Amino acid sequence: MTVIDITHTDKDGDMFAKPAEWNSDAAPPKILVILPKRGGPKRGRERPLTVGVGDRVLARIAPAGDDTYEARPMKRLAAAPQSMIGVFEVNKDGGGYLRPVDKRIRDTVAIPAKDTLGAKQGDLLAVQITDQPRHGPWRAKVTECLGRIDAPKHLSLIAIHAHGLPHVFSDEAQGQAKAAQGATLGDRVDLRQIPLVTIDGEDARDFDDAVFAEPDTDEKNPGGWHILVAIADVAWYVRTGDALDRDAYARGNSVYFPDRVVPMLPEELSNGWCSLKPHEDRPCLAAHMWLDAHGRVLRHQIIRGLMRSAARLTYDQVQKAKDGHTDDVTASLMKDVIEPLYGAYRALDEARAKRGTLELDITERKIIVDHDGHITGVVPRARYDSHKLIEEFMIAANVAAAETLAASAYPAVYRIHDRPDPERVDALREALGTLNISVANADALKPQDFNKILSQVRGTPNENLVNTLVLRTQSQALYSKDNIGHFGLGLRKYAHFTSPIRRYSDLLVHRALVAAKKLGEGGWSANHDPNLDPITEHISATERRAAMAERQTVDRFTAAFLATKTGAVFRGRVSGVSRFGIFVNLEATGADGILPMRGLPQDFYDLDERNHLLVGRRHGLTLRTGDIIDVRLRETNDVAGSIVFEYVDRADKIMRPGEGDRSGKGGGLPPRPNSKGKFKERSRKHRRR
Repeated sequence: MTVIDITHTDKDGDMFAKPAEWNSDAAPPKILVILPKRGGPKRGRERPLTVGVGDRVLARIAPAGDDTYEARPMKRLAAAPQSMIGVFEVNKDGGGYLRPVDKRIRDTVAIPAKDTLGAKQGDLLAVQITDQPRHGPWRAKVTECLGRIDAPKHLSLIAIHAHGLPHVFSDEAQGQAKAAQGATLGDRVDLRQIPLVTIDGEDARDFDDAVFAEPDTDEKNPGGWHILVAIADVAWYVRTGDALDRDAYARGNSVYFPDRVVPMLPEELSNGWCSLKPHEDRPCLAAHMWLDAHGRVLRHQIIRGLMRSAARLTYDQVQKAKDGHTDDVTASLMKDVIEPLYGAYRALDEARAKRGTLELDITERKIIVDHDGHITGVVPRARYDSHKLIEEFMIAANVAAAETLAASAYPAVYRIHDRPDPERVDALREALGTLNISVANADALKPQDFNKILSQVRGTPNENLVNTLVLRTQSQALYSKDNIGHFGLGLRKYAHFTSPIRRYSDLLVHRALVAAKKLGEGGWSANHDPNLDPITEHISATERRAAMAERQTVDRFTAAFLATKTGAVFRGRVSGVSRFGIFVNLEATGADGILPMRGLPQDFYDLDERNHLLVGRRHGLTLRTGDIIDVRLRETNDVAGSIVFEYVDRADKIMRPGEGDRSGKGGGLPPRPNSKGKFKERSRKHRRR
């Protein structure tokens, strides 16, 4: 028996813990928390112990193999001190209460007057929990006052502190970045006469990739192309183990919020020496690739060079030029730069279609903010051929890097994407069976099979539902030294090579390439290989941390944008059903919110998890994932990022996939009976669940 702290849950919902005390230099073992099954044996009136993330428990431990243990909780103990972010609300005695920013925390947190550090009403605070009594509010002390909650840019500041994102560089790293200087040609290949261009978004500040294309002059390759992808040589400036490397590793990646960026590298590098600015010499690693007329890569070569970007272009600018609307910059680049880029892209796109890649159609939303950090709108992100062009060039370069390392003796960091879990495929098969769509066995599934499913519903009311279900079936992409290929892209070898300014994984790939190809300084040591297992686990975790912080911040900005529209009616789509309510995504803004059971017409509702349905027993109101309904905005909380709706009772309120507009009362699927074929009567207080 030992004391453990429950730290997190994985993607399958399993809880993991670590020993409360661990004095070894080695990493603590993985501890899987095993909870008793509901309905299992009980001793007298004793209830099964329920524990969750953040709890400290006394548990019985048993080995489970592969340095993993299983823990069966016996008793919940006083939780270990933990930090929290929230908004301060003053009471009469000078103390106050904390309103946590995490919407999952519903406990009241009291702050005694002696522990407020002079905080005022509405201040955003970082606190440490000092006591979690079984009865009464938690108690905490203020560790840092982060400013006014109504101050500009406070919403992203919440995410930075709530997720523990490193956002202040060490003095040593800052000094190293400020002392950096431009690289000379030396042994590098001179690429400065090649008209490489960068193509990025309007608001991009760092440019880490540049592209070029031209017809292949080899007579044996008619209709073929020579393309060049040049990437900023971050490994030249950030060496293994130095201050910049330590800070970059801790961050793992840059984090992008609507109003700010938390960069992986200091601005002197990310926006300076490692940014491929036009008409300035910059060191780079570049991938030469030769394609046949159908986009198949015949050969490739990785070099270290010195380049000079011919222009900084935007996606919108390039697409307009291709569509015949050039400007002063693109007019002179059309013949020798832009047209060849699109020619090579068409060949790469043909190869992509032939090998089969997962083609999900999920609309992304962009938060528009002004200079003060206030949100002014939410719009769908534009999706042009110019975006796809850069994606295909980057994928080709990533494959070239992965294949180069796979053929070398050096360990590599691969970007892997496993096949879908068979249980998730079975769940998808059951769900799509109600739409008369068949799904192949998990072992035989290919990305093309998912694309066939998506093509069957394209342009129909079921399109959004099926895209969402297919997305939820996929495994999560990770970083690993063991290559299993990338299922979604249909590739056997894949690595991240093209964004070393903002991803530590790409910097690792650059170092491996420099060492493998003997390209000079900045590569891995020839005397010993790095231990990639903990590194890849860490950068996979920082990627998930960044994604969660970005997603929650978008939720907060969206809630703030809708705060003045309480009471308004919106059209939304049911994105999920559960026992406690319905998840709704608004069509106009992409905002996600909850329609709780109390917001539905009074009835008793049965949840049909297999068919993604919620069915009212008395009145027959039937709501399914994918339905389009009207909802009224009931409340918002920009601090927690939560949005609450209520159902709007209209004659034409539901648009059911495949059925058009219809009434939500009657005419739906029949209510689900109990095992005896009859409905179990419930008291009035349970009729609205």
